[in-house]
Amino acid sequence: MMMFMDDQPVIEYVLPVEMMDHLLALELKADEQHPLLDKHRLEMRLKGLLQQEINSVEDLEEWLQEESALIEEVQEMAARIHISFNCDHGDAKAKEQYDHLNESLLPLIKRYGFLLDKKFVNSPYLKELDQERYGELIRSRQNAVSLFKEENIPLEIKERQLIKQYNEIIGGLTVEWEGEERTFQQMQTVLQHAPRKVREKAWRAMWDTVLKEEEKLNGLMSELIGLRQQIAQNAGFDNYRDYIYRKYERFDYTPEDSHRLYEAIKKYVVPATSRLQQEHRAALGLADYKPWDIPAMVPGETPLKPFEQVEQLIEGTIEIFERLDAQFGFVLKEMKEEGLLDLENRKRKSPGGFCSHLPVTGLSFIFMHATGSGRDVTTFIHEGGHAVHNYLMQTQPLASYRSADKEVAELASMGMELLTMDKWDVFYKEPAQLERAQREQLESIISFFPWAMVVDQFQHWLYEHPEHTPEERKAKFRELAQEMSYHGVDTRGLEEVLEVRWMLQPHIFEAPFYYIEYVIAQLGALELWADYQQDPQATLTRFKRALALGGSKPLPEIYRQAGIAFDLSEGHVADMVSKIEQALQKLEEHEKVNVNGVSKRR
Repeated sequence: MMMFMDDQPVIEYVLPVEMMDHLLALELKADEQHPLLDKHRLEMRLKGLLQQEINSVEDLEEWLQEESALIEEVQEMAARIHISFNCDHGDAKAKEQYDHLNESLLPLIKRYGFLLDKKFVNSPYLKELDQERYGELIRSRQNAVSLFKEENIPLEIKERQLIKQYNEIIGGLTVEWEGEERTFQQMQTVLQHAPRKVREKAWRAMWDTVLKEEEKLNGLMSELIGLRQQIAQNAGFDNYRDYIYRKYERFDYTPEDSHRLYEAIKKYVVPATSRLQQEHRAALGLADYKPWDIPAMVPGETPLKPFEQVEQLIEGTIEIFERLDAQFGFVLKEMKEEGLLDLENRKRKSPGGFCSHLPVTGLSFIFMHATGSGRDVTTFIHEGGHAVHNYLMQTQPLASYRSADKEVAELASMGMELLTMDKWDVFYKEPAQLERAQREQLESIISFFPWAMVVDQFQHWLYEHPEHTPEERKAKFRELAQEMSYHGVDTRGLEEVLEVRWMLQPHIFEAPFYYIEYVIAQLGALELWADYQQDPQATLTRFKRALALGGSKPLPEIYRQAGIAFDLSEGHVADMVSKIEQALQKLEEHEKVNVNGVSKRR
């Protein structure tokens, strides 16, 4: 696919990057002087490529290089605008340019993108290209040509406008608490260590805020489903699910594989999640277990506080990356020096975290909301993994290959979380604190699998039944959530909240069906981690080699190069869960602290 700009928002996904001999300073405000913001000038550049004569296979390869250079210029411009908008929804200039990009430039980019794809796939010299080198590019662009429909362009523009509305609503959610206006991220600390009655009050205050927006958010979702169903039908598909599987180029697994993975997670992971919940309930000394109890610390524990200032988070993570691999540390250090990190928690920022490429500048940009928690450490490491992946892909010859399948992009980030765990003593100086952080990380993986499959299967249902009502939508989500994520949790009387939990999952609105990749990548990352414990250097060598392939090879081949299996089978799920439980058992043996003969653990 001729990728002038990625069709998906910058949420937990890395776009391609190319390192250059020099770095250009990036001013993270809307850059109204960027030449390609001029629609006429942009069209002249695109038209020049389209009209360029190709009289040999050598001409075709040279044309691809020229096209790649323009792709990266457009991607850089788009990235700056997206970054500015996500960093401050109150920036009027950023909003103006965001709208200009999506409403004026994007239709032009899409039309010329199709024409350039068509020029490439129809070239008489296509068969003369080295198929080993260009095979994936050819398959991708042939797929893009088959999906393109002119009538979908205005629908996709409308889709982006609705996504913008979602971001503005969610980015503005705050809670009045103890005389202060607090973000949801800041409220997490209350849920962790406050007395139970206070936790309940905080939890209810947060969800009351969401419920006030329920009608708007349900309305946006209904509009998005209708638009996406029409997009799919215009492209010749019965439903949006089948369309998006093709659009995401999921050539190596099917919707049926996703359903089977759901059943495997239910069989092998949900019982483990339920055991963790029951152990936590017992440690809290509770007769019942409510949603506001899930994040709570057990008596005698306090929340992990790995850092006080954002600068400490940055410096500590750079040290961790350097200890793992000098090249990894270099990437983060350069990003810090170039001002490409926005980690502070504040109002008017979009929710979530992301890593976005800046292919002309030569580095990535990381966005998140840090509040001093242990989760902040893993989030920054996760996004740093994406940035390292971008760096490693720089050797690929074409912009299209300097991006990767999402299942590989998330392997880079989730793999980085696990491969750095033995170096977290940078933040957790006491052995007991380090072991607790590691345990919580592994427990969070177990808990994440069921939630991820709820998000995935919920979206399957949404688009397999596009005529459903908002009430049916809420009921279906409650059914899935209770089946997978709330086995040991008493949600009686709280159904109203449970039914809208999905509204805070940005992917459902912004990047539909982008979630199964996390499950696939997490399974791969766990296998990578098991290998690393046996032979760290060989595992790192394979990991880097695989990530450097970018999008130049099929997904199973990239996993094979990493030394791991692309395997969604029930047996593989069972094996990976067993590895986590064995590691947790070892940590438990080290971590137990007997106080008056009572074992204290979360």
